[in-house]
Amino acid sequence: MAQQELKRDLKNRHVQLIAIGGTIGTGLFLGSGKAIQLAGPSIILAYLIVGIAVFFVMRALGELLLSKAGYQSFTDIAEDYLGPRAAFVTGWTYWFCWIMVAMADVIAVGLYVQYWLDIPQWIPAIICLIILLGLNLLTVKLFGELEFWFALIKVITILVLIGIGVILLVMGFKTDAGTVSIQNLWEHGGFFPNGISGFLLSFQMVLFAYVGVELVGVSAAETSNPEKNIPSAINKIPARILFFYVGALIILLCVNPWTELNAAESPFVKTFSLVGIPIAAGIINFVVLTSAASACNSGMFSTSRILFNLGKNDQAPSNFTKLNKNHVPSNALWVSALVVSVGALLSKLIPEQAFGIVTTISAICFIWVWGVILICHLRYKKKQPKLHEKSTFKAPFTPFVNYAVLALFAAILIIMLVAEETRPALLLTPLWFILLFILYSNRRKKEKNIRISA
Repeated sequence: MAQQELKRDLKNRHVQLIAIGGTIGTGLFLGSGKAIQLAGPSIILAYLIVGIAVFFVMRALGELLLSKAGYQSFTDIAEDYLGPRAAFVTGWTYWFCWIMVAMADVIAVGLYVQYWLDIPQWIPAIICLIILLGLNLLTVKLFGELEFWFALIKVITILVLIGIGVILLVMGFKTDAGTVSIQNLWEHGGFFPNGISGFLLSFQMVLFAYVGVELVGVSAAETSNPEKNIPSAINKIPARILFFYVGALIILLCVNPWTELNAAESPFVKTFSLVGIPIAAGIINFVVLTSAASACNSGMFSTSRILFNLGKNDQAPSNFTKLNKNHVPSNALWVSALVVSVGALLSKLIPEQAFGIVTTISAICFIWVWGVILICHLRYKKKQPKLHEKSTFKAPFTPFVNYAVLALFAAILIIMLVAEETRPALLLTPLWFILLFILYSNRRKKEKNIRISA
């Protein structure tokens, strides 16, 4: 039915900025401080390795999305190549990923607002959620505009940081932490100051920094020209990784010896403070506030679209497919917002532990989603060799690179199991998948009984 189709109102600039916004978030602005303390300057290499892996995942997703006009997300792809069970588990897992990310970020909004206003953190958190819900209920174009400006703030901040850092590097500027120099990358204990173990332990937070990059795929259903815009956005990911992650981290570590950075403090705040900008903390607080709001906004968008597709594929209540007059899945948006609000209130009880647990579980679930994309691409190449050969956006180095990236993801899970901080979350996560498999089995049994009785 025409009224049940998502509206293609996202333009090229929206998709490009969604891609940037998806790859720049709290993982970089806040999480990089902890990652640097674990790995030292070798964190640059960790971001580069995971960034390359994520790019190949996106190339596989891009080829799959463009291989069939009816694909609206990777849950549709999973159903075609791995069956309805895999689509059910992957769809609900992706929803679960973004619900947790949105929970963490809406709580973060409350904390950031407390920098200026002495009010309980749940008040700005709920206000932010209500505002984002209202805006998302209007039009998908408005979502694109929100992400455009949110991402632009992030981009400008990093551009300013890199620009100032390069000037200080050329000048040999002296700060309270020492001289700004490229030698800071190896003079304080070497490039691997905490050994290979510290380098490996940083991978969980590094991987979490990249969650959201696949939003380019989720937004495919509402892109005005997917054949042009999706490849364009995906092909620009490597340059963005090199510039916004690797470039920014190199500048950060040239200005600040890694030993001077605090795991609980944003290295961006530290850098702006060192270069003598008196309102640095306020500027960065505003940036991380918009970053958190952006991530929550992305979460509202992606969770509602996943519920819409699950309902459309009879893997969730059909009410989730209802669109309002603006062609937005309003019921799905309301349900996602309600769950996020409950999580925000619960997270208030254990704010310190909750964020760590949520980010770890989120990273594990994203590994599942990205792994499913790679496996589907392998099946696609095997089942549709002619289609693969004719593809205008062929993923490179397959199938070797698919196996290599899957091996990297498996290694990161093993590292999480070894690390004391991430082990509890890793051991808890299988319960989610067990629950989904049970729900799917019960659903199939009911459907079978209905067919028999009919």
